[in-house]
Amino acid sequence: MRCVTYAGETVTTTDDVAASLVELTAAVAKEGQAEAVSIPIVTDARKVAQAELVIGVGNDVLSSPVEWDDEEPDFTAAAEELRKHRYFPRPHLRAVESAPDDDDEPIDWDFDQPTQA
Repeated sequence: MRCVTYAGETVTTTDDVAASLVELTAAVAKEGQAEAVSIPIVTDARKVAQAELVIGVGNDVLSSPVEWDDEEPDFTAAAEELRKHRYFPRPHLRAVESAPDDDDEPIDWDFDQPTQA
């Protein structure tokens, strides 16, 4: 579990939500934007709740580990929602050429004639 500090307040959430939030905050700030997001948290009374915050430019988020003895809540869906955000960093695709073999014949890329896979 992690403590997330934001605007002088601290909330507790899961590792995956905290990591996704920090990464998304940096990505939104890199775009020069600010966005409102909601994350699941655990209150001091050990109840699940929602926290609303604005991330991006001018909004610092700090995530640090916290001692946790109880069962961790499953906030996997919330972390996935943060990762689906349009500014969340995604790996870039890149073209990779295969190593030439003596048996390889050149490929005829005929884009005018559709084929079936």
